Amino acid sequence: MTTTDLLPAPPPHAAARRALLAGSAGNLVEWYEFGVYGCFATVIAANFFSAPGGSGAGATAEGAGPGAEALVATYASFALAFFFRPVGALLFGRIGDRFGRRPVLVLVIGLMTLATTLIGLLPTRADIGAAAPWLLTFLRVVQGLSAGGEFGGAVSVMVEYAPPGRRGLYGAWQSFTVALGLLAGAATAAALATVLPAAALYAWGWRIPFLLALPLGLIALWLRTALEEPPGAPPPAPGTAVTAGEATAPARTGPVREQVRAVGLGIGRIMGWSAAGYTFLVVLPSHLQSALGASFRDALLATTLVNLGFAAAILPAGLLSDRVGRRPVMLGGALGVAVSAFPLLHVLQSPGASPQARAAAVLAAGALVGLLAGPGPAMLAEMFPRRVRCTGLGLSYALANAVFSGCAGLFVTALTARTGSTAVPALYAATACALSAPALLTLRADDHREPLR
Repeated sequence: MTTTDLLPAPPPHAAARRALLAGSAGNLVEWYEFGVYGCFATVIAANFFSAPGGSGAGATAEGAGPGAEALVATYASFALAFFFRPVGALLFGRIGDRFGRRPVLVLVIGLMTLATTLIGLLPTRADIGAAAPWLLTFLRVVQGLSAGGEFGGAVSVMVEYAPPGRRGLYGAWQSFTVALGLLAGAATAAALATVLPAAALYAWGWRIPFLLALPLGLIALWLRTALEEPPGAPPPAPGTAVTAGEATAPARTGPVREQVRAVGLGIGRIMGWSAAGYTFLVVLPSHLQSALGASFRDALLATTLVNLGFAAAILPAGLLSDRVGRRPVMLGGALGVAVSAFPLLHVLQSPGASPQARAAAVLAAGALVGLLAGPGPAMLAEMFPRRVRCTGLGLSYALANAVFSGCAGLFVTALTARTGSTAVPALYAATACALSAPALLTLRADDHREPLR
């Protein structure tokens, strides 16, 4: 009997599609909320982080933005949630590797939905004083923990259920639902900004998108409770023999060193994706308002367009990586951002640029990030054997996002305020992608053809 004979048979396509739907549903809810938080950063700053009597909700409703300190504090809360994501990835990843993917996916979507809904019900600083920002930060921490477990479990399910030669496409659905969630958040915010007066938006309208997470989360929870575990034997208990299907996994005499190295390499490969993704897709609205003087509606329109470009490129990029490999697609995206970030931002800042040119610039920026995000989940999943896949790929993703995504808003806002330069977002995204390129070069040309370990 050969090693191939011992590998699990490919699952039926119907089961694979159900797993794809259940796995991606939670990502949509998670990133819908993160998109809403980014779009409403200036509103949240006014309601929770601006001192009474300063540039708070009342001042903002009349057209003045919150002070730089309040906006920095808002992004500090944003970043704090990201730094709890590795904790969630480690905690829920170990549960997923030992007890199965489904319990983790059910638990994390329940926590995320609860925390997001409670944000929509929180009293503001004008209502309860200094307790308001602390309560908001606590709920952001809960979201960070649940989001940390979401990626590892969801990607493991999608990729392990994928038919042969389709791991890139199936993994890309994780990123695609991220784009759908961000688009839904931006579109909801844009719609509210259009139909509500500014005073109503800052007073109570901002709560609506957070409360909408409740029905979305309940649907995702229903889908996940019916999910079956991916095909293949469960991970062996400590001390048991390794099966032939795991023969290529790192030896148990030294697994920690091997997995730490793999996590570090994974972080290097996706740092450009993390930095450019959050800079272009989430931080852009508040930067356009605070640094370039754009209106709230124009900033949201730009965010919607950049997310459309992002969404349009993800699935084709994942499918292309199944044909030509992960390396050329992801390397092309990283180098594309590094080369074009400054020219694209220049178009947005130029007073003489036409609306069509600005729309093309933000669409192109989103598409370049899509080249990274499409193959990225499958690439990470292929780096780790099944018995540590949830933990390994989840921890790589969470650590990269904690450093390069969670700090993006804080870094861009603070450095722009200190230097007065409006080119900081381009510098941040281009530098991270340039540094990520050497790690992407270590990908082998045939990684996408090898069976999962």
